[in-house]
Amino acid sequence: MYRLFTAIDLPPELAARLAAMGFGLPGARWLPEDQLHLTLRFIGEVDGGRFYEIREALADVRAEPFTMHLQGFGCFPPRGPARILWAGVEPTAPVAALYRKVENVLVRQGLADPEKRKFAPHVTVARLQQPPKSRLGNFLAGNNLYRSEEFTVNQFHLYSSQLTNKGAIHYLEASYDLP
Repeated sequence: MYRLFTAIDLPPELAARLAAMGFGLPGARWLPEDQLHLTLRFIGEVDGGRFYEIREALADVRAEPFTMHLQGFGCFPPRGPARILWAGVEPTAPVAALYRKVENVLVRQGLADPEKRKFAPHVTVARLQQPPKSRLGNFLAGNNLYRSEEFTVNQFHLYSSQLTNKGAIHYLEASYDLP
């Protein structure tokens, strides 16, 4: 079985700077820089035949390259105990357009969206386990003006993911250029 997702990678230097911010917040498990990406669509587990069909079908996605940057930080869920710390994405419109195109291709392949929540583009930077509210609030307040450099998105990727007791290991399965 393959556990799949599609994503936009961050430039390596941006991922390194973002990962370097990961300190000083108790209860936060910061993601390593090689796992920092913007998930377009979590596909879930599929067998080998479905994997090859999905990999081939995603080549049909057509979208123009676009520029974006990361801006600000926040938490999910918006109510209740925070479990995910994320960096925001701006502008969201071209990312959402690419998401819809990927989603349309996957739906044509017979895959229902496992997520019932509205697509909210973001980069997960840490998983949270009961961080002190004051420390989390200080981190968010201290970084509310964060803005990364702009970068061009000219491809997206299909990854497989293997869950281990030390976290997920991601494997690049295919890359798709945006013409």
